[in-house]
Order: sequence, then C-alpha cells, then structure tokens
Amino acid sequence: MHCMRSAKNKQSISIHWFRRDLRLDDNTALFHALNSGSPVVCVFIFDTQILNQLENKSDARVLFIYEQILRLKNELQNLGSDLDVRYGNPFNVWKDLIEEYTISNFFFNHDYEPYARKRDAEIIEFLKMNHISCSTFKDQVIFEKDEIVKSDLSPYTIYTPYSRRWKDLLLQKGIPLLDCKTHFNNFYQQRIKTLPKLEEMGFMKSNITFPVNNINEKIISNYSNDRDIPGIHGTSRLGIHLRFGTVSIRDLISKAQSLSESWLNELCWREFYMMILWHFPHVVDQSFKAAYDYIPWRNNESEFKRWCKGTTGYPIVDAGMRELNETGFMHNRVRMITASFLTKHLLIDWRWGEAYFAEKLLDFELSSNNGGWQWAAGCGCDAAPYFRIFNPYLQTQRFDPDFKYIRKWVPEFEDFGYPPPIVEHKFARERCLTVYKQSLVVSR
Repeated sequence: MHCMRSAKNKQSISIHWFRRDLRLDDNTALFHALNSGSPVVCVFIFDTQILNQLENKSDARVLFIYEQILRLKNELQNLGSDLDVRYGNPFNVWKDLIEEYTISNFFFNHDYEPYARKRDAEIIEFLKMNHISCSTFKDQVIFEKDEIVKSDLSPYTIYTPYSRRWKDLLLQKGIPLLDCKTHFNNFYQQRIKTLPKLEEMGFMKSNITFPVNNINEKIISNYSNDRDIPGIHGTSRLGIHLRFGTVSIRDLISKAQSLSESWLNELCWREFYMMILWHFPHVVDQSFKAAYDYIPWRNNESEFKRWCKGTTGYPIVDAGMRELNETGFMHNRVRMITASFLTKHLLIDWRWGEAYFAEKLLDFELSSNNGGWQWAAGCGCDAAPYFRIFNPYLQTQRFDPDFKYIRKWVPEFEDFGYPPPIVEHKFARERCLTVYKQSLVVSR
C-alpha cells in the first residue's frame, strides 16, 4: 500500500506519529521532534484494530480523517517532505518502519483511552528493545492524568472543585502556543508516491457535511445566551476538530478566556471526563457508582429502535435523534433530553444509548460520551440525581417554544399520522423513581 524502498535510509531520522493531532502548528510532539536535531519523517497509521470495529462502512469519521490526511500530505509536500501513510496493525507497521528507516528518536502525543494506552505501551516497549528513544507529550488537553488532584493526591470526582483548581492553574501557568513553523525546514526531504485508498480499506464516501474548522468569535461571545437553544446556530460545532486535533486546544482555551466563561467551562468539562477515564477506566463498561449496576433495565428492543429512529411520539426527542442520524451532530441540550428519556422514561441501559451515540456522533469522544450518558442516567460521577427526570414537554417550552427546531426535523409532529407517545410521561416518571429507589436500596 506504500512505496517500497530498495534499501534502508542511512541518514538517522526522528519520527513523529500523527494520531489525534492532525495539524502542523502548535503540535507539542511535532514541535519537539522538529527540535530534536534529526530530520523528521511524519507517519500516520490507519489502525485496523480500530477500523475493523466499525460496522458502518460509510462511517463519516473515516472520511473526515482521510480528508485531513490528504490535507496534511499536501502541506508536507509543499515543504518538500511527505506524510508516510500506512494501513495495518500499528505494532506490525512499526516493525516495518524500523526496517525501512534508521530511527534515532520517536515522538507522539498522549491518548487517554484504554485501547490507546495499551497499544502505546506495547509499541514503546518494542522500540526501546530496538534502542530507539521514545518521547511522548501532552497535547489534546491543558491538564492531564494527575496534574489536578486533591490535597491528598486523590482524583477529583466532583466537577466544581475540579474546575476551580483547573482555572487557578490555567491562570498560573498560562498556555503558550508552540511555533512549529519556524522549524519546518527540519522535515525530512522525501516524496512518497502512494497512500491506501478509502475503498482499499473497505470504506465508502459519506454524504455527511463536516463543520468548518473556524473559531466563530461572535458565536462564542454569545454562547452563554444561545447555547441551550437548539433551533439556532449557537454552538461552535468544533467538536470533530477537537476530537481529531485539527484545531489546537490551547488556541481554543485562549479564545475562551477572552470571549466566554461559559464556553471555557465546557472545555473544562471535557478535560474533567478525560481525567475520570484515566483514573477510573472501569467506567468504559460499568457505572462509576457501582450500586447503579444493579438497576433492572427493561431493555425493550422495539422501544429502543423507535428511540433510534426518532419515532417515540415526543417531538423534541425525535427531532434530536433525526438530527443525529442525518448529520452526525446533535445539539448538547437535546443530547441530555434524549439520554434522559432513554434511561429514565424507557428504562433502557445507558450503555445501549452510549453505543448508539458512539456509532453516530462525528465528535464522538469516549470520555465525554461516557461521562454524558452516565450523568444522564444518574450513575456517573457528579451526575444528575436519579430523581431528576427531564420532562420533554417542559424542555420544549423552555428551549424550543416556537417549535423551530422540532419543525425542521419532525415536520409531521402536528399531523394525524404522528405516533402517540411511546409511554405517558407521568407514568414513566413514577415507574423510574420506583425502580431506581428499590434497586439502590437492595444494592446497599
């Protein structure tokens, strides 16, 4: 899938491995690679361990990554270098790379998800055995792992004190941007002709339109007023760019500091959930609060399908699910409403909903998706209490009173053919309270 080299490159080089940092500027590991004293070869691996898990072969996120790889490749070619793109199991790819290049140093940015941690540890061990120096860096967050802990060194599990400490440290330390551009002459001068085609990896193009990588200062300035109204474009839509690192978190935080405390809080929530995932990896498939693993979920498959399709008979819920299915995006307020509805009105396991969002959301990030779902179900750290059950009608009155959002996605909601509610709100609320209360008492 890549061009073959007749002999190993004799010149000693450094490698920067692109993963969730698909940009050339203000990239921590790349900055240090370019300052390492050796010419830098940039590598990207389409990881079959991840791709093979994706059931939808027109998954828009794969196309998004592919388009960003083409952009990076073009940018590097304009600098006389290139991006070496591989397809396979990363461990096997690294075996090939050390045969093809004389590598002195290896650089990459941290990832905090369980699979990535295991993969990276194995590759670091392999490279060290081959006497290759490994340097890894923090890049996709401002503070990571145990940089923000309580005085007894235990991790925070409540957002508010975490956010206070996070903001204090932010002011103390500042967030200097790294100017990689001044070192662009240190890229290894080479041209690699080919890269794997999307179709060769078993994927097809998607019709979904991606949000532009643009920090709209007007939207961010008005964020606190507009953020909860799904019928207007009141949020940044930068989630997918944050997820894959086509935008720098340091750039976003510096903008947030000058434009919107409310938006800064959302970026802080993202780091809070990443910290939770790091310290409590069991949250991937278990409740943060163990007692909630005893809830006897109803898990009615036909009701779950109606929720997925957006035919529950609750217009605000159906609008959110249809927006998600069609665009790969769902407004954050509506994410909370739809998640609360699935877990509390229908008593369907939060893991079912989390997995559906993971499959559909362009900006899917394990830590935030998991944290959001556990928050809605009441089983997460600092979660909404179990007796807080969103009333979809009141949520509509507050946040979509003119039905602007609902009319866009559920135009038939006032017609005779629109389905009646899948469950009556008052009955569902009382059923949920009873089930949660009984199971939480039993689990003590």
